[in-house]
Amino acid sequence: MRLFFAALFAAVSLSSLAAQSSPDSFFAILADPQLGMYAKDKNFAQEKANLEFVVANLNRLHPRFVVVCGDLVNRTGDLAEITEYKRILGELDPSIHVYNVAGNHDVGNIPTPETLSAYRHSFGPDDYTFTEGSIFGIVLDSSLIGSPQGAPDAAQRQQAWLRKTLADKQEIAGRQIIVFQHIPYFLHDPAEPAQYFNIPQPARQTYLGLLINSGVRSIFAGHYHRNAVGTDGPLTQIVTGATGMPLGHSLSGFRLVAVQGATLASTWYCLGGIPNQFDPQNPALTPCPQ
Repeated sequence: MRLFFAALFAAVSLSSLAAQSSPDSFFAILADPQLGMYAKDKNFAQEKANLEFVVANLNRLHPRFVVVCGDLVNRTGDLAEITEYKRILGELDPSIHVYNVAGNHDVGNIPTPETLSAYRHSFGPDDYTFTEGSIFGIVLDSSLIGSPQGAPDAAQRQQAWLRKTLADKQEIAGRQIIVFQHIPYFLHDPAEPAQYFNIPQPARQTYLGLLINSGVRSIFAGHYHRNAVGTDGPLTQIVTGATGMPLGHSLSGFRLVAVQGATLASTWYCLGGIPNQFDPQNPALTPCPQ
């Protein structure tokens, strides 16, 4: 009997290790579905069509998990927009885990205790961690980082929590740390001037320093409604265009990220360029501008 349980334990352990180190996994990044933006909150017909189409394709492609990098809705606290967003995401195969990220349209440009409480009631925590195979994900409320003045206690608590989380080597346990947030620290250059689409100094330098020194090498963000990429030393930050209404010359779409050992290979797919299948070891080419 003891031999049976020993063999069973070994099999489970090997299975868990294989799942953690699987070379052929991939995940999806959505950003700014922002129900209500096209029609200025009169309706969310276009965003609904886009998001339902994306969910149908994700059910077909079947990523390991999905992260929605903020601005889930357009008008903070709008019950109809929130309800429809949750209904559509509820159509995703339940085996594909969904991780929501708070955006400035979800908690306000300057979050307050009231808007934070409302968000948490609708969607759950605005900062948290998750593990998926070899990935240790950290979700941050970037509005509290860039505009903490309306809820200074919450902003201080988040920073203290992040420091403690990054210092917990046992919890991370050799996994690759990836940060997911809405507002990027920068678009292309960590020294670029502050503007609406990035996080101002000194918070930018404080958080980038903390993340880099703690071994974080990848950040995924949204907010820009276009794609952008930049580096700060060993850290790469990828900004994903909108699933909802794009800006500039961008198109609506989503991103697939192949996990190739310690390397992440990221490809943006516009809604007209989604592949028939996705091989993490050989990601499909796309006609969509990156």
